[in-house]
Amino acid sequence: MENNQYKLLLVEDDTSLGYLLTEYLGMKGFELRWIQAPEEVMPLLEQRAFDLLILDVMMPGKDGFTLGREIHERFPGLPFIFLTARSMKIDVLKGFSVGAVDYLKKPIDEEELVVRIEALLSRLETTSGQEPHTVQQLGRYTFDSLNQKLEFEGEELSLTNRESELLAYLARNSNRLCTHGEILKRIWGRNDYFNRKSLNVFITRLRKLLERDASLKIENIHGQGFIFRMPANGD
Repeated sequence: MENNQYKLLLVEDDTSLGYLLTEYLGMKGFELRWIQAPEEVMPLLEQRAFDLLILDVMMPGKDGFTLGREIHERFPGLPFIFLTARSMKIDVLKGFSVGAVDYLKKPIDEEELVVRIEALLSRLETTSGQEPHTVQQLGRYTFDSLNQKLEFEGEELSLTNRESELLAYLARNSNRLCTHGEILKRIWGRNDYFNRKSLNVFITRLRKLLERDASLKIENIHGQGFIFRMPANGD
């Protein structure tokens, strides 16, 4: 597994553990961002795309369960796991009930954590590749990624394979910055000048396809990448 493809966010107020996990996971090839204040998480998720979040439960101001529930409601496709000293069955069940994909008890075994992360990311990637949830609502559009089509008020619009892949990636990371490098590595397999030119062409095509719904916008962040702006569930 090429761990350097994966971006992790660690939310942990314990300085010693935060430094330890940052060093260890970095040594294992993951790109890790560590923050200590839970109130910084949601603004960061609006701007950056992550593959997996690691959340402490016992934090000042806002506990991990509350934070996890907010993340699950705002970014339902974003997986997160809990790290906590709270090991009672009721706490474990509560962790899963708010949307966690795993629950690890402190003290943390760093090797076990890496194995768990790799297994989760591998499973999630495989599941994504199988496209089990192929139909989703994008504003007033219905997007069927498996059959590569958009539907708008009964009219069907066909997509190419690359258009469908790109739209699926942007939708999965909606309302967050997707950098040029992230998109190109995941979809084109290589980040270079020619592929970046190709990416810009496909972005233009998607904008044209989505122009009937003013609530949808693929915003260009100069020199960085794109943010697919779309209303949150229920908006």
